[in-house]
Amino acid sequence: MRKDYKKLLVIGSGPIVIGQAAEFDFSGSQACRSLREEGYKTVLVNSNPATIQTDPDTADSVYIEPLEASNVAKIIAKEGVDGVVSGMGGQTALNICSELADSGELERLGAALVGTQPDAIAMSEDRELFKETMERIGEPVPVSRSVNSLEEAKEAVRIIGRYPVLVRPAYTLGGTGGGIAHDEEELEDICARGLAYSRIHQVLIEESVLGWKEYEYEVMRDAADNCIIICNMENLDAMGIHTGESIVVAPCLTLSDKDHQRLRTAALKVIRALGIEGGCNVQFAFNPENGDYRLIEVNPRVSRSSALASKATGYPIARVATKIAVGYTLDEIPNKITGTTYAAFEPSIDYVVVKIPRWPFDKFRTVDRHLGTQMKSTGEIMSIGRTFEEALLKGLRSLEIGVKGLDRFEFTDAELEEELVNATDRRIFAIAEALRKGWTVERVADLAKWDTFYVKKIRNIVEMESKLKGNLDEDTLRRAKMMGFSDETIAEIRGTDFMDVRKQRAEMGIKPVYKMVDTCAAEFAAETPYFYSTYGRSTEVLPDDGRKKVVLVGAGPIRIGQGIEFDYCCVHGVMALQEEGVDAVIVNNNPETVSTDYDISDRLYFEPLTLGDVLNVIEAEDADGVIVQYGGQTSVNLAVDLEKALAGTKTKVLGTSPDKMDVAEDRRRFSALMDQLGIKQPSSGTGYSFEEVRDIAEGIGYPVLVRPSYVLGGRAMEIVYSTEELKTYVDTAVRVSRNHPILVDKYLTEAIEIDVDCVCDGTDVYIGGIMEHVEYAGCHSGDATMVLPPFTIKQEIIDEIVEITRKVALALEIKGLMNLQLAVKDGQVYMIEANPRASRTVPFISKATGVPLAKVGVK
Repeated sequence: MRKDYKKLLVIGSGPIVIGQAAEFDFSGSQACRSLREEGYKTVLVNSNPATIQTDPDTADSVYIEPLEASNVAKIIAKEGVDGVVSGMGGQTALNICSELADSGELERLGAALVGTQPDAIAMSEDRELFKETMERIGEPVPVSRSVNSLEEAKEAVRIIGRYPVLVRPAYTLGGTGGGIAHDEEELEDICARGLAYSRIHQVLIEESVLGWKEYEYEVMRDAADNCIIICNMENLDAMGIHTGESIVVAPCLTLSDKDHQRLRTAALKVIRALGIEGGCNVQFAFNPENGDYRLIEVNPRVSRSSALASKATGYPIARVATKIAVGYTLDEIPNKITGTTYAAFEPSIDYVVVKIPRWPFDKFRTVDRHLGTQMKSTGEIMSIGRTFEEALLKGLRSLEIGVKGLDRFEFTDAELEEELVNATDRRIFAIAEALRKGWTVERVADLAKWDTFYVKKIRNIVEMESKLKGNLDEDTLRRAKMMGFSDETIAEIRGTDFMDVRKQRAEMGIKPVYKMVDTCAAEFAAETPYFYSTYGRSTEVLPDDGRKKVVLVGAGPIRIGQGIEFDYCCVHGVMALQEEGVDAVIVNNNPETVSTDYDISDRLYFEPLTLGDVLNVIEAEDADGVIVQYGGQTSVNLAVDLEKALAGTKTKVLGTSPDKMDVAEDRRRFSALMDQLGIKQPSSGTGYSFEEVRDIAEGIGYPVLVRPSYVLGGRAMEIVYSTEELKTYVDTAVRVSRNHPILVDKYLTEAIEIDVDCVCDGTDVYIGGIMEHVEYAGCHSGDATMVLPPFTIKQEIIDEIVEITRKVALALEIKGLMNLQLAVKDGQVYMIEANPRASRTVPFISKATGVPLAKVGVK
C-alpha cells in the first residue's frame, strides 16, 4: 500500500447521459469504500445529487460541483489532495484527468494520477497511438488512419481503398459522434460531428469489419504485472452495432477453447503493452469463417462492461481496481465473497448471464429505431439462468416494455426481412416470428448475422410455445419452467389465469430454487448473499435464522422517467432496515446500480420484477413484509396484486396500503377524495373509449392534458388542442379500454407548478421540501428546473400548500413517502396529482436539506 498518499480525490461522472449511466455511481461508491477501508482520507466531486456517492458519508469531503477541469483543480488545491483516482467516473473523469495532466496542472498542484498513468490513457484513447502500440506488439488492428480534418478523412478512405468505413472519434463514449460512412456524403456528415465531439479534435477512419462477431474481455492488471481475465462476453449482434446496443451473453458460448485462448492471450498482451494498472475492457472483432481477429479498442478504466462483468461474476472490479491503484497486488487483495481466496483467482461461472439494453422508444415513438454505432439505449437489465433460453426469457420480461417473453409481433415477410437485415430494438422478436412462420434457422441467421447456435435456442423456445398449447402434463410444465417461461406467459398461451398456473405448478412440486453467485462455480466455500432463480433440485438460500426479513422491490432498468433517483431511494431503504435490525432483501435486475452490489443488502436476488418472480422471492425468504414504495412505478404497479396474492400469509405490504395507493392512482377515486377535502382541481374526467374521452375534452374545453393511468415520467402524456389532435393521440399513442382508461385534465396555462415531498407516519406529516418550477406548469416535473425554497410564492400560498399536503397525507393514510404536484394560478392552489411513493426529487431534497427522507420513510 502506498504510504505517501494521505488524501485521494475520486471524480464522478456527472449527470446520467446515454452511454454513461448509473454504472459509475456503482464504481465510484465502491472506490470510496475501498479507499476508506485502507485509512485514506477521501474527497469526492460529482454534480449529480441523485447518486449514492454524493451522500455526505460516502467520503470525508463531498463536493457537488460542475465537472470541469478548472473546478477540479480548485478542489485539489483547497483540499491538499495527494492523488487523483481517474478510472471510476467514466469518460468524463478520464477526460478531466487527461486535461489536467496534459496542461501540467496536476504537477503544479503536487497531485499524482493514481492507478493508470497519463501515457497509458493516451495510448488507449488516442487512436493513432493505440494503432502504433498494437502494431508494435504484433496484434492486428483494422487498417486505419487518424485524421484531424475532412480533407485528411477523404485521403484516408482513398488509402483504405473502399467504403464503408467506420468513423471513431477519440476521447468519447457511447459511440458519440461516430458512425458508418457508406459514401463521401455520409463521411462528410459523420466526420464533422465526430471532430466536434472529440476532445483532441481527432477521428479514426477505419476499414469496416461489419458482420464479424464481437467479443469483449474484462481484464485486471497490477503494478507487479500480474494479469487475470475477469470475464469474457459475446455480443449477439455482429460488428456494426455498438456493444451498448447489443444483447450480450457471458460467458462466450460460441467461441471454441482454442480461439478463446488466442483472444485471452492477446488481451493480456494488450493490457501489459499499454501499462494499464487496474481494470480495462478489450474489444475484439472475430471472423468466424477463418479465425482472423482484430483489436477494436481498449477502455483504460472501469466501464459499462465492467459493471456488467462485476455483477455477472460477483468479482468486485471497482473495489479491486482501487486497491491496485494504491499499490496492492492481486495476490494481496482478499476475495470477500469466499473469504479464503484472493483477487488473483480468475472467476469461473456455472450459469449463463444475458444483458439486454432498455431503449426509450416508448417515449419517442417517431425517432429512428435502427441500431448502429452510436448508443440510443438509456439503461440495461441483466438476467441469470442455467441455460441461455432461461436467461433470455427472464431478461425480456425484466425490460418492462409490455412483453412477458418472446411475445408475438405482427410482421409481413418483407418487414421481417428488413428487420433482420437492418436491426431495430425489435429484432429479437422478429427472429422468433420468422421461426414461427417456418423460416429456416440458416436463413434467419444469415440475414441477421447471428450465430446459428442462438437462433436454434430461440427455435427451442418457439417449439415449447406450441407444446404448451397442448396437454400440460408435469414433464412439459417442468421443462417449460426450466427454459425460463413465466407463469404469466404459460397462462397467456393457454388462455388461463396466472394464479391457476401457479397453483397447478405448486401441486406438481415444481418450485424455483435459488443458486448462489460465488465467483468460483462452487469450487470453494462461499457465503455470498447473491442469488438467482432456476428450476432444479436443491436451493442454496441459507436456512431461516429467525431474524425479521423485509423484501424491497427495486426499480429495474434506467429509462426516461425512472432513473437513478429510485435506486438511491432503494439503497437508503436498505440502510434504514438494517439500522432497525431487520434483514433487508433486495430484488432488482439492473447491473449498473449500487443496489445490486452484493454487499449492500443482506441478500440480493437478481430477478425480473414481475408479480410471479417477486412472489417467488417472498416465499423463498418467508418474508415478514414487502416494500413497494421505493422502486418507482415498477414496484407501485405490483402493490394491489401483491396484496391479493399474499392474503392469508404472514407477509404484509408495508407502508401505505395498496388500496390507498389505488385511490391516488385512480383518477375518479382521487377526484372524489379531493372534492371531499375541499381541495381545488383542474376540471377533469376519465374516459374508457374514444367517444367518452372526446366528450370529456369538449366539455372541459381545449387545451387538455391527456394521459393513461398508472404511468411514470409522463409516458404517453400530451397536451392536445383539438378533437383532431385527440383522435391522433388515441390512435397512435395509447390503447383505451375498460382496463386502460384515459385521464383528461384541463390544462392550466401560465400557472406556477409546485412539487412537495413529505413523510407521514399516519398521524404526523413532515414536509421535506417545497420546490418551485422555473417553467410554467405543462413542462413535466422531471424536465423542469426547480428551486428550493420557492422564490415567487407568497407566504399565505405556502401555508395553504402545507395544509393541503397535511390533509392529503392523512386522508390517504400515508405511511412513508408522498409526493404532491400542485399548480398555482391567480392566487388559487390546484391539485394536479399525488404520488404515494418515493419520487425523483427525494435525493435532491435530501442533499439540499441534509435530511435523509428515504431512510425516514422506511422507519
